[in-house]
Amino acid sequence: MDIRTIAEALSAITPSSAEQAARDAAHRQWASIAKPLGSLGLLETALEDIAFLTCSEHISLRPRTVLLLCADNGVVRQGVAQTDHTVTAAVTRNAAKNCSSVCKMAAVAGCAVVPVDMGVIDFPPTPNVLDRRTGNGTADITQGPAMSREQAEQAVLAGIGLVREQKEQGVHLLATGEMGIGNTTTSSAVASVLLDRPVREMTGRGAGLSDTGLRRKVWAIETALEKNRPNPGDPLDVLAKVGGFDIAGMCGIFLGGAIYRVPVLMDGFISTAAALCAVRLCPGAKKAVFASHVSAEPAGRLILDKVGKKPLITAEMRLGEGAGAVALMPMLDMALALYSEGTTFDGTGIEAYTPQGE
Repeated sequence: MDIRTIAEALSAITPSSAEQAARDAAHRQWASIAKPLGSLGLLETALEDIAFLTCSEHISLRPRTVLLLCADNGVVRQGVAQTDHTVTAAVTRNAAKNCSSVCKMAAVAGCAVVPVDMGVIDFPPTPNVLDRRTGNGTADITQGPAMSREQAEQAVLAGIGLVREQKEQGVHLLATGEMGIGNTTTSSAVASVLLDRPVREMTGRGAGLSDTGLRRKVWAIETALEKNRPNPGDPLDVLAKVGGFDIAGMCGIFLGGAIYRVPVLMDGFISTAAALCAVRLCPGAKKAVFASHVSAEPAGRLILDKVGKKPLITAEMRLGEGAGAVALMPMLDMALALYSEGTTFDGTGIEAYTPQGE
């Protein structure tokens, strides 16, 4: 299914009668394994949720890919980050050479890394980088909208298209990653609007801002919200006015996960802001969203709570690039090994556990 408009995307996210049957079958499979009921906690829930999404209790987590969406943000001109936009291009090039931070982690997790240029400033066509450019970086949100509504839609549709391509290549698990100097600023702006919370409460130090830098960041977001007046009831308007190409693209990835029934692991703060946009656009997209960890950024847990997802890792991570999502993959592998190959009660001669009343 090739999605060409946002309306088509939202209408393609539909329930199936096979979803609950698959979840029930997965739950029975867990109950048959010779261990205390529910003893793997959220790992058991995650596999049951994957069964629900894919409409099958026969779960596969390989092959898998982290989609690393790279884009620049015009608000960096306001001193909201301790580095300039050239770092975005440098990390994108490193990812293409398989030597960025997430690449090293992904190699351990048996995960491919696919860098995607969504709008890195003056970035030329580069081997091993997918070209999905929406623009040459966004505009400075303190001066006006980050992008047009048409660009926001284009970026969301690009994310959906990435999922379709990965599905066609046989990928069973996706993770969202991002690289873009200044994108904790845009994410804080998006989160502040969608959660109706004060900017100061939603804004952290990102990659280690000083007190002065943090004050500049808060000022920039407050100025952007006053200037652009994003509509909290319209996530596309919020993305267009104060978001970024990377956030919009990841929003599309979560929508695509629901359309094509591929589980998508959220990473940290920026990724969860994108997931919040997707779920606000279509509540049914929630079934494709899987939490990996809770970010050290102030708004990290608040967004997870609003999306209705529980993190499996609490490690105060804030690396970005999809690192937290990749870190979850070996844990899911271990859970799947027990789910698929664990000794059953029938095989041990041990009487099965049964749920006990209060």
